Amino acid sequence: MTTTKTNLSQALVEQLEKHIGTYTFGNDPQELYDPIAYIMSLGGKRIRPLLTLLAYSLYRDDYEKVLTPAAAVEVFHNFTLVHDDIMDEAPLRRGKTTVHKKWDTNTAILSGDVMLVKVYDMLLHVPEDKLAVCLRLFNRTATEVCEGQQHDMNFERRDHVSEAEYLEMIRQKTAVLLGFALQYGAILGGASQEDAQHLYEFGVNVGIGFQLKDDLLDVYADKAKFGKQVGGDILANKKTFLLIKARELATGEQQEALESWLAKEDFDKATKVEKVTAIYDSLGIKQLTEAKMESYFDQGFSQLSTLKVNKPEVLTALKALTQNLIDREK
Repeated sequence: MTTTKTNLSQALVEQLEKHIGTYTFGNDPQELYDPIAYIMSLGGKRIRPLLTLLAYSLYRDDYEKVLTPAAAVEVFHNFTLVHDDIMDEAPLRRGKTTVHKKWDTNTAILSGDVMLVKVYDMLLHVPEDKLAVCLRLFNRTATEVCEGQQHDMNFERRDHVSEAEYLEMIRQKTAVLLGFALQYGAILGGASQEDAQHLYEFGVNVGIGFQLKDDLLDVYADKAKFGKQVGGDILANKKTFLLIKARELATGEQQEALESWLAKEDFDKATKVEKVTAIYDSLGIKQLTEAKMESYFDQGFSQLSTLKVNKPEVLTALKALTQNLIDREK
């Protein structure tokens, strides 16, 4: 590997894009496979397979050998997006029409099912001596992602959700796949069990931090940079960390006002966002969320200091990638 620390992540993403673009999922029937090609072509940051390749590169230089196993993580991630969009009745994904809207719900379900099968095909490219442990870890992760999604849907039907329940839900739904991507890459690279576990904990902790950042941006982002409606979670009464803490801390008139806005079915959108945000401000919810978020980022980065690696340029790239995600404004 001849790439420098300044362009390592970019070089890996370019290799991933090329590899994913040439991977053949299937051709016939076209109605089954076109949606797969479509969702995979919508791009995204490719963070999860990139983490796999970076973790691998902490221990070995020949990342080209694990492009297919790394790409499997991205295919799984996109499979979950296809099915999540159906459950959420989402019209757009990455600014484009969602699969179930572009085709139909039954096609989206079936195409998603095939994507999961193809993930296992791609995982068969894992060296035989590492295949069993990687499959067990993947299956555990995939199960947790589904558990997290079910918890999230359950929360929509519940009046109250605790902070601990919410943090566990986002750990499962979002963070464990980031942790797996790193642990998986480390195992493929021949890391010690201890290093692989430290990388897993790094991924899980920063993953929880990333979701808290998303919760925060939904309310406090710069509208010009955010790329979607600010306050969408407030309008939907979504039980984010911010709302959970506000309901926990609000008393008297603040509590009455907050519960009144949550109960309203007919309201002016801009007014609701303004009033609920004002309640958050008065309770210091932004600062509480930032503190919780930073605590998870700190816990995550502390795991990296314990790694037994001699690849400072790769470690620098991993830290820079993570910091860029932390500092994002959209």
